[in-house]
Amino acid sequence: MKCHLKDAGKMSWRPTYRSSKFRNVYGKVANREHCFDGIPITKNVHDNHFCAVNSKFLAVVTESAGGGSFIVIPISQYGRLDSHHPKVCGHQGNVLDIKWNPFFENIIASCSEDTSVRVWEIPECGLRRNMTEAVMELYGHSRRVGLIEWHPTTSGILFSAGYDYKILIWNLEIGEPVKMIDCHTDVILSMSFNTDGSLLATSCKDKKLRVIEPRSGRVLQQASCKNHRVNRVVFLGNMKRLLTTGVSRWNTRQIALWDQEDLSMPIVEEDIDGLSGLLFPFYDADTHMLYLAGKGDGNIRYFEMTTEKPYVQYLTEFRSPAPQKGLGVMPKHGLDVAACEVYRFYKLVTLKGLIEPISMIVPRRSDTYQEDIYPMTAGIEPALSAGEWLSGIDRDPVLMSLKDGYHKPNQLVFKAPVKEKKSVVVNGIDLLENVPPRTENELLRMFFRQQDELRRLKDELTSKDVRIRQLELELNNLKNVSSNNV
Repeated sequence: MKCHLKDAGKMSWRPTYRSSKFRNVYGKVANREHCFDGIPITKNVHDNHFCAVNSKFLAVVTESAGGGSFIVIPISQYGRLDSHHPKVCGHQGNVLDIKWNPFFENIIASCSEDTSVRVWEIPECGLRRNMTEAVMELYGHSRRVGLIEWHPTTSGILFSAGYDYKILIWNLEIGEPVKMIDCHTDVILSMSFNTDGSLLATSCKDKKLRVIEPRSGRVLQQASCKNHRVNRVVFLGNMKRLLTTGVSRWNTRQIALWDQEDLSMPIVEEDIDGLSGLLFPFYDADTHMLYLAGKGDGNIRYFEMTTEKPYVQYLTEFRSPAPQKGLGVMPKHGLDVAACEVYRFYKLVTLKGLIEPISMIVPRRSDTYQEDIYPMTAGIEPALSAGEWLSGIDRDPVLMSLKDGYHKPNQLVFKAPVKEKKSVVVNGIDLLENVPPRTENELLRMFFRQQDELRRLKDELTSKDVRIRQLELELNNLKNVSSNNV
C-alpha cells in the first residue's frame, strides 16, 4: 500500500481546473424594466460596437436618413425610449465609432463616413433638443474614419484611424493633428494601448500585427499572420502580452497570445469554434479576466489569463438566445461593488431595438467590501497633459479605490480651442488636399458633394445677379431724379 502511494505521488497529473476566485463568475441580465427599449439601433454592417457607456450616459449609434446620428441617454433613464428623443446629428455620413472621454464624462468623440472626427459636449442633464453643433470638428483624413481611441492616461489626446490607412494623433488643446502614423498598407481594424499609453498595438487588413511607438510612429515589432488571420488585438495590462482574435487557416475562430517584445511566433493559439462572426475581446486588467463575444452570437465566454502555463484558462460562458450587434462596457467606477459586480456589458439587440445590461458577478455571501476582487483601479484623473505626453513623458494611470463608492467629481474643465479653418499640414503633407476616390461609393459621394456645391454657387450667383440689377435700377432712378431737379 505504501509503495502504491509512493508511486502515485510521482505521477504527473495537472488538475483540469486551477483554483480561482473567478471560477464561478456568472452573467446576470437586468430585468426588462431596467433595459433600454425602443431604440432604433443602426443596421450598419461596419465591425464596431456602435455603443459607448460611462457612469453618466449611454450613447448608441442609430438608424437615420440623411447623415449620421447617435442618441445619448442618462444611464438611470431606462425603460422605453420616446420616439422623438433628441439626437446628436451633425455628421453628413454614417457614424462608424463613438467613444467617451475617460476623464471628462460629458465629452464624447465620434467619427464618420464624412471623413471627419467630431467632439461633442453633452449637457449634464442630457439632451433636450437635437444637437448639431460639435465643440470641435477635426478634418485631416482623406477617406472615411472607422476607428477612434482616447489616450488612456493623457487629457486631450485622441487617435483616429481612417480608410486612407493613416492614424492621426489629435491634440485637442489646439484642435489639430500633431502626428501622422503612416506604416499601414491597408485598412486598420483595431487599436489598443498598453497601461501607460507608451505603446500602440494595431491589427490591419494587410494581415500584420504591429506594436508602434505612437509619438515617433516607429514600428517596434511586426508579425505577418498567415496562419492566424488577425482581426482584433488587445494589450493584457502590464503582463507584456498581446491577445488577438482571428481566423485559422481552416476558417475556425481562434485566439492567439503574443509576447509584445517578440512577435515572431505566438506563445499559444487556441481554437474557439467554427462560427463566422467576428470575435470581440474585452480584457479586465484588475481581475485578469478575458471576455470573448462574437458578433451575431448570443453567448459571452470568459477566461482567466496568467503569465504561466496554460496562460489561457477557460472559466465558463454566459448564454443567451438573442444575438448581439455590439457591446458597450461600463468603466470600473460605475459598477455596483455591493453586488460584487466585476464587469458590466450593455448588449445591443438590433431585432428588438433593445439594450440589455449584463452584470458579471462573483458570488460572495459576505456584505463587506471585497478587496481581493477590487484592487486599486484607473480613475478619471489624467496623469499627464497633452503637452507633457507629446514631449516624451510617460506615466501610469492615477489609481483610485472603489471602497467608499465613487463620488469625487472631476474639477477639470474641457476647453475647446478657437481656430479658423485652414490647411492641415502634418509631416509636410497637406491632409486636406484633394485625393482621387478609390471606390465607386467614394466617387458617388464626391460627385454628390460637388453637385451640392455647384447648386449652392449657382444660387449665390443668381441672388447676386438680382441684387446687381436692383442696384442698377436704384442708380438709374437716382440719376433721373438728379437730372429732373437740374
